Amino acid sequence: MAVKDRFIFVDQMRGLIIALMGLDHASDYFNSVWSRVEYRDFLFDSFPQFILRMVSYLCAPGFLMLAGAMVWWALERKAAQGAPLWKARGGLMLRGLFLVAVQLVWVNASWGGFARLRLDHFGIIATIGSAIILLALVARWFWWQRLALALGLIALHPLLLRIPYDPGTTDMKMRAMQLLVDAGSWNLYPVLPWFALAVVGSVAGELWFQRWRDDRGRIRNTLLVGMLGVVLFFFARMPAGYGNIMPFDRVGSLSFWFEQKYPPGLAHNMLFPGLVMLFSAAFMAVGVRLRALFHPLEVYGRTPFFFYVVHIPLLAIVTRRLGLLPYRQGEVAAALLAWLGLLIVMYPLCRWFAGVKARSRHPLVKMM
Repeated sequence: MAVKDRFIFVDQMRGLIIALMGLDHASDYFNSVWSRVEYRDFLFDSFPQFILRMVSYLCAPGFLMLAGAMVWWALERKAAQGAPLWKARGGLMLRGLFLVAVQLVWVNASWGGFARLRLDHFGIIATIGSAIILLALVARWFWWQRLALALGLIALHPLLLRIPYDPGTTDMKMRAMQLLVDAGSWNLYPVLPWFALAVVGSVAGELWFQRWRDDRGRIRNTLLVGMLGVVLFFFARMPAGYGNIMPFDRVGSLSFWFEQKYPPGLAHNMLFPGLVMLFSAAFMAVGVRLRALFHPLEVYGRTPFFFYVVHIPLLAIVTRRLGLLPYRQGEVAAALLAWLGLLIVMYPLCRWFAGVKARSRHPLVKMM
């Protein structure tokens, strides 16, 4: 993999993640299952509904890990250019604050087609922003120190979930718990466990872009790390396993794969980061040779934030606001058709914005 090709697999992987996220959101607006099932439940009507939901579980770990990898790269690049470290960190922190603001002002309102302003929810984009702010402080630690930090947070998280609080209140303890540890109506993505995955991503970034220098070794090592994550998932899912929250019938049964995401369980934080590494290894191996085939993913992956902030209001406006298409009246087929339409609509928009971003020097455009 030549130096100039090093980020192709990152764009392709981000494109896959953003496409799967679009599938989940298309299902949210067109699939009637969400009129009967709560987001944190697994009581789906059929195996296809279960698969439709579970494929999206790759998205949040993928976003955080790849964001972590690129934060590490950004700091290293600035350091190599002789920029003061405080300035490089400040720029990343500003971007993190920008993401938090976009979540509160734009993303929250976009889910309802901008029917009202919603400042009372701290979602995934805000959590990514918070993780970037924190990661800016530690991304230049030695890789083994960062890995120890990440593993420590992942291991400690099940203990922190035992802290008692009342999720039905709006007091500061509830806010603090759901900001950092637990998932609830105020925040489904607590910062600490997801920040840990961003730190893991920063370690992966250092290994990918600096330490694993030859293509074959990079692919092999990424594959091995991914396989290790899957193996650790099986250990974490054992009945007496530490941090095991979701019960199951037997190993290998459908319920065995029902892993908690809100907040992420210990087994979740083994399996899905492992899958991120496995898919990354696959794109490293074939992404450049099959670049034409993966071109749409590459386009989406170069503009993931733009895709995110545009596709949600598109879905909400045509269903909930204008009623041009039925809201939550279909099943799996309707979700898949809506997803295909969404990808078709977003492709030229993302290509256009990629050109705008490449030409523009405006700091707001660059942050997107």
